[in-house]
Amino acid sequence: MSFLDLDFPRDVASGVVGGPERRVDIVALASGEEERNARWKNSRRSYDAGFGIRSVDDLATVIAFFEETGGPLHSFRFRDWSDFSSAASADASPAATDQSLGTGDGAATEFQLVKTYGSLNPYLRKITKPVAGSVLVALDGAAQGAGWSVNNLTGILSFLSPPAPGVVVTAGFFFDVPVRFDTQSIATDMAFFSESEGRGVGTIPEIQLIEVRE
Repeated sequence: MSFLDLDFPRDVASGVVGGPERRVDIVALASGEEERNARWKNSRRSYDAGFGIRSVDDLATVIAFFEETGGPLHSFRFRDWSDFSSAASADASPAATDQSLGTGDGAATEFQLVKTYGSLNPYLRKITKPVAGSVLVALDGAAQGAGWSVNNLTGILSFLSPPAPGVVVTAGFFFDVPVRFDTQSIATDMAFFSESEGRGVGTIPEIQLIEVRE
């Protein structure tokens, strides 16, 4: 198994249903109060891409992609159109000051891309699949056009020289979600197919995708 740096068909991805999931155990006490315990530290996203199939061409594209990735064997990029930017707005262009990655100490040269959700009880989501060419970087609010690089397969930002102590490191970016197929097969339902015209109408009941934690 490995990560294949391929994009799940983005036209299909625009019609999927899904989002983040958390696992919380909830116990109702005799008093009517509750005890709640988070089983997962981090959320995990899942999607049903079957809702994105709008044509037989879409169907053929997804089947070809399923074969190329070995079904659930290999993971790949998925564009979650509801959340793919470091900006506060879902689809706004990134700015170099969008997300705080940490503070320099004069020694560290590597910083992990993250996206923060909320402010009262903030959740830091590790971003491992930034989109190539989309990353912007700033030190204490000053944009940095050089002196750094980013690994688009890990989301690690590396500086040639360590930021000075107390300097705030920020970044902006577009990103994808690493996922795999969460099904062993794709069961197509061809309600109609015209052999003479070479086209038809069909459905895929479910195409489950699950985020791969890295």
